[in-house]
Amino acid sequence: ADAEASSNLARYDGVTYGLRSSGSDDLRSMYANTRGGGFGAEVKRRIMLGTYVLSAGYYDRYYRKAQQVRALIAADLNRVFEDVDAIVTPTSPTAAFRIGERIDDPLRMYLSDVYTVPANLAGVPAVSLPCGTASGGLPAGVQIIADRLREAELLRIARAYEAGAALPRLLPAL
Repeated sequence: ADAEASSNLARYDGVTYGLRSSGSDDLRSMYANTRGGGFGAEVKRRIMLGTYVLSAGYYDRYYRKAQQVRALIAADLNRVFEDVDAIVTPTSPTAAFRIGERIDDPLRMYLSDVYTVPANLAGVPAVSLPCGTASGGLPAGVQIIADRLREAELLRIARAYEAGAALPRLLPAL
């Protein structure tokens, strides 16, 4: 996941896509300033990890092996979707956390994605919806995953969930 994030985010150079930092004297400093200002610490960390696993000498060791695991995850989900229309999971192992709370614990931050990564790796659609609040009053989420090319069905399921859940609004209506 990090390798693909690194590769995909490389296009955000401040020229064609993304934020462009002002006050740069030349192209090299504009790229450095843009990337430094356009991505937060966690995104930068994941870009660096992804760049590392794609680098010479590590591609076969990490990325190729990850591609094999990806194929196994996709095959498992294909088998599951032969019997069910959707899978419901938590969005995260914990409720939301306060801004900056996990900045000093990269592993804990990384593990927050453990339930959303399989759908992304397998290339199947998923949606995350609020499902209430935890004991500290912070929101918790539920994820609904559907089979490939079943986005319309996924959105109908999500809409039905939202209509029936009768959850309090956490944010004011816009």
